[in-house]
Amino acid sequence: MIRKRWPALLLLGLLAAACAACEEPTQPAPDAATSTEAASAGYDPTADPFLDLQQTVSEATSSDRRILLEVGGEWCIWCHYWEDFLAVDAAVKEALTRAFVVLKVDYSPENDNSEFLSQYPEIPGYPHFFVLDTDGSFLHSQGTAVLELGESYEPKKVLEFIRQWGPKPTA
Repeated sequence: MIRKRWPALLLLGLLAAACAACEEPTQPAPDAATSTEAASAGYDPTADPFLDLQQTVSEATSSDRRILLEVGGEWCIWCHYWEDFLAVDAAVKEALTRAFVVLKVDYSPENDNSEFLSQYPEIPGYPHFFVLDTDGSFLHSQGTAVLELGESYEPKKVLEFIRQWGPKPTA
């Protein structure tokens, strides 16, 4: 009887691992808020991304930075890993802040922001980045799985992404 159960248990384990990869929102992870900084910089399901983007374009234009739309939700453990990574790696956080005005866009059961997100390519997993030019025009869609290392992110890969997609130096 136990022999017949192990394939089902293996399948359940594989499903649980896939769920942890933040493909789609489910219930909030019990340990999702791993730091107070991550919780305080959270995604707001009540925010209006259309209005927020207008304000972000204004800030990006005046500061000569590009815009990084960070799409995710409080339910997503990898979104919290991203916040934790930025909290401990000052060099990456500084480079990101120098290059981009970051706008978080909530994707959750409370608000999937489908109307706003429909103007961008499909999102395969979360968090997901969209790079916009200073004026808000779309430049690049970036999955974050390629930036991961263990339960965090690879500083060299993130810095390369920032270098590649941040504003180009003026001559």
